[in-house]
Amino acid sequence: MIKLNMPVTREDVENLKSGDMVSISGVLYTARDAAHKRLIECLENGKELPFDVDGQGIYYVGPSPTKEGGVIGSAGPTSSYRMDDLTIPLLEKGLKIMIGKGKRGDNVIEGMKKYGAVYLAAIGGAGAYISNKIKSCEIIAYDDLGAEAIRRIEVEDLQLTVAIDSKGNNIYETGRKEYQR
Repeated sequence: MIKLNMPVTREDVENLKSGDMVSISGVLYTARDAAHKRLIECLENGKELPFDVDGQGIYYVGPSPTKEGGVIGSAGPTSSYRMDDLTIPLLEKGLKIMIGKGKRGDNVIEGMKKYGAVYLAAIGGAGAYISNKIKSCEIIAYDDLGAEAIRRIEVEDLQLTVAIDSKGNNIYETGRKEYQR
């Protein structure tokens, strides 16, 4: 298990290999497609983003409502392909980690190779487990989006798999080939 503390450097992510298991602690940000559209609009209009993405990670999640006394509701991953058309400008700004489920498009993989980023897979259906790893949560932007608002979350020992590394090695491809043997 490779331990990562947020934020990370390009060197941190370049040392990760597809298939590695990682444990992340520190601050992550949540954003799904509606929030990504607003982030890209900010960039296109020369406005400042609600948080500095350099060295940061975005978890593609829209948590369920928080139960009384809880930090966050169930926090399972969203299908990542929904952010594919909105990812490259964030990679250009220094985004290093993306967390979600499912495949990524070729354009995103090329962007990850160019800018030194990784895609980590969270297990769909594990929202309750993941929410237990979130120690604090606050909405920092786009409150009107409800579950899709951008949140600043602090995680402790969130365990994930490197699905696509910064060299473009893709567990969704290599795993299939390995299984076919």
